Formats: sequence, structure tokens, C-alpha cells
Amino acid sequence: MRIDISFLPALAAAFMLVFARIGAMVMLLPGFGEVNIPVRVRLGIALALTLIVLPLHRAAFHVDMSSVAPLVVLMLQEILIGVVLGATARVTLSALAVAGSVIAQQLGLGFVTTIDPTQGQQGALIGNFLTILALTLLFATDMHHLVIAALSESYRIFAPGELMSSGDIAALATRAFATAFKIGIQLAAPFIVFGLVFNLGLGVLARLMPQMQVYFVGVPLSILGGLLILAAVLATMMGTFLDYFASILHELVPRS
Repeated sequence: MRIDISFLPALAAAFMLVFARIGAMVMLLPGFGEVNIPVRVRLGIALALTLIVLPLHRAAFHVDMSSVAPLVVLMLQEILIGVVLGATARVTLSALAVAGSVIAQQLGLGFVTTIDPTQGQQGALIGNFLTILALTLLFATDMHHLVIAALSESYRIFAPGELMSSGDIAALATRAFATAFKIGIQLAAPFIVFGLVFNLGLGVLARLMPQMQVYFVGVPLSILGGLLILAAVLATMMGTFLDYFASILHELVPRS
């Protein structure tokens, strides 16, 4: 009895190519690619997803095993696609960072910073809170299933061997950053209005009562009023962000 193993090199090459795209994307995806998640865990997630996705798209890979150069070029293309998709999804979290910074400034908490556990760097306290809450809701609402589906559907949109246009990448990055900034400002809009009205009121009060220490009265009231508004609109803010995150995934990988 003879067992034909001639297909193994091509299968191994296809596995590495799938892993190149999925691994690059997983290392950047929100919820999967956070710095506080051990590298081995992220690597295990990428390997598990590769084993799941490979049988579905094995036929899309036409690997030439006679030369190494085409295989290297194909792997670099797969890594580029994974980085572009993962980075675009990662940019969505910057909307919460923008919103948190604006809200903190309006509440007088702009100088209060803490370490963001998802990125390992300092950020505004409210922005860090919104980011952690959003990541929690992404898993609580099974939004990560949409992310995994997008991984699989990406092979239908970006077939292996097809080079992404640099113009398309630039347009995608520009649109992603612009949309993230716009959503961040929209999420912080109630606090911008509150800060404008509150500071105008303090200015009028300071003119009417010059002997009054407006700063010591205004800061506690600003923080209290801002926190009350945050408690009132937090659910709406998170719902808007989840809809935005889902729209970004559908824009990246539209599903029929």
C-alpha cells in the first residue's frame, strides 16, 4: 500500500499563505490584537482560524513550488492585505479615543490620564473607559463573529495573488481616519454643547459677581454635570459605535 504525499508541499505553502493574511489581521483587530493579550494566545487564535479557513479557500491558491520567489511575493501580498484590513478595523477604536479626549476637555478632566490597557500607553481617563467598554460589548453582542466572517469573506473580495492598488489603500485609509474622527465628534456632541453653555454661564456669572471664585465653583459642577450626561447618553453612544463598527466591517468585506 502506497500513500501519495506529493500534495503536502503545496498544502503547507497554502497553509502559510492563509496564516500570513489571518495572522497579520488578527494581530491588529480590536479585541484580538490587544497588547495585554499574550503573544502565544494571539498566535493560537491565528492558527485556529487558519485551520478553519484553509479548507474553505484551499482551491483559490495556485502555488508554484518550482521557485521560491513567486511564493515569497505572494506571501508579502497576503501580509499586506491582512495589515490593511486589520489596521482599518483598528482605526475604529480611535473614534472612542477622540470622543474621550473631547469629553474630558469639556468636563475639566483633560489632564487626568491613565495607562490604556489595550494599547499600553497613556490616554484620557474617559477615553480608556469608553474603549474598554466598547471591547466588552463587541464580545457581549457576538460582534466578533462578524469579524471572523469577514476574515473568510476577504478571500472572495481580495483573491490570493491579486495586488491591492496603492490608490485604493490610500483612499481607504483616508476615509477610515476621517470617518473615525467624525464619529468621535458626533459621540462627544452632547458634551460640546454642555461645555459651551456651561462656560458661557460661568462667564456671565463672573461678570455679575466679580468677587466670586468662579473656577472653584465651576469645576466641580462641570464634572458633576458631565458625569450625569455621560450616564444618560452612554447606552446611545455605545449603540452608535457598534453600528459604526459593523458598517466598517461590511464596507471592508461586503457580504451578499
